[in-house]
Amino acid sequence: MIVQALAFYLFAGILTLSALMVISARNPVHSVLFLILAFFNAAGLFVLLGAEFVGLILVIVYVGAVAVLFLFVVMMLDISFSDLRKGAMQYVPIGLGIGGILLGELMIIYGGWKFAPNMSENLAAPLLRFESSSNTQSLGMILYTDYVLAFQLAGLVLFVAMVGAIVLTHRTRAGVRRQSVAEQQKRRPEDVLEIRKITSRTGV
Repeated sequence: MIVQALAFYLFAGILTLSALMVISARNPVHSVLFLILAFFNAAGLFVLLGAEFVGLILVIVYVGAVAVLFLFVVMMLDISFSDLRKGAMQYVPIGLGIGGILLGELMIIYGGWKFAPNMSENLAAPLLRFESSSNTQSLGMILYTDYVLAFQLAGLVLFVAMVGAIVLTHRTRAGVRRQSVAEQQKRRPEDVLEIRKITSRTGV
């Protein structure tokens, strides 16, 4: 239990610090790197809670795809962040007001919270014990049996979105030169080379 507590406080502390650095770092590339660090520590917390599938999904999807995509977009775009920060202080009172309203709403919600009468029993045994299968295997059994149609439809939607993005990216545009492998293979030396006989001291 001591090792688990130490691991929890380690992951939670690094996660909190990295989340603060995401919004306070001046360099956007550093912000994305701290975001990746936050994702890794959140995945560690999920593993400590026994939800290894959620932790793996967090690492594979968010770190492997979303955060890396953010990093490439930030590095490729030529954005002047110093110009974007100009005049940002005038919106601080509005942000503080909205934050105060949200904080008040959360206090009202938690003030009227009522705990279940059998809370102690639920904390002692929150879930039934599954000795025969792991969390990943149980989720897979449910996903591919009861929700197989929804899973296939979600995959079809993602496939259509991917095809649409490729079509929009590779559409024909005027003034854009594209490579044609067939034309390159059919090209003959006579089409691109011209031999001229030039006498000495006359030039072209």
